[in-house]
Amino acid sequence: MNTFADYFTTMHERNGATGYIHSCPELMDCVRQVGFLPLLESGIQGFAAESLMAEECRFTQFDDGSWEWPLWQWKGSVVREGGSVYGKFFAGKAGFVSREWWPDFSGWRRSQHPVPAEGTIEDIILTTLREQGSMITRELRAACGFTGKNMRSKFDAYVGRLQMATYIVTEDFVYLVDKHGREYGFGWSLLTTPERLLGSEACRCERQPADAYNRIFAHLSQMLPVATERQIAKLIK
Repeated sequence: MNTFADYFTTMHERNGATGYIHSCPELMDCVRQVGFLPLLESGIQGFAAESLMAEECRFTQFDDGSWEWPLWQWKGSVVREGGSVYGKFFAGKAGFVSREWWPDFSGWRRSQHPVPAEGTIEDIILTTLREQGSMITRELRAACGFTGKNMRSKFDAYVGRLQMATYIVTEDFVYLVDKHGREYGFGWSLLTTPERLLGSEACRCERQPADAYNRIFAHLSQMLPVATERQIAKLIK
């Protein structure tokens, strides 16, 4: 086996499935099996949900400018129904972490990124979100006072860092609806905290941070035979 895609398809076939992913339930099962899964290209060959999609489930652009992308449409269901956590976790890129692996992952990350100091911008963002329970990104941005010119990118950078530190996750996605009641567009992330999404007990790590890191590193090393130690460390840090 030379790539993660090879690893997954072999494991998938052993469980009675057929190679690549053809449905949302299969994607949910994939996340549960592998534990960590970037949505799109991760920098490690084949290590992305996009790489595991069957041909008929890949991005398709139509002549009228519309598009169809099952993977993009499924990601909300994976979080809502599959017990997974979604956010910008992998070197600032979005992906899934299974509920089983979340305590180790967040325990390690938070050991490297302590709770934001009181009164900082990160603290204001996190406090606002905790008080409201969940908010789409643009509502959270406005509530935190990031309403001026060029404020969107600055705010997104703060939220991105809080996601990398595992203090903020995506609960779902909110889409615009056309006159026929059909959802369209790429949607807005509905943000929340992992404690609210999963419960405090499901976020508690029983291991020391270094032990959690080593467990994740060993797991990813087994799954990613083409990855270097540096590449794997970059995903975890």
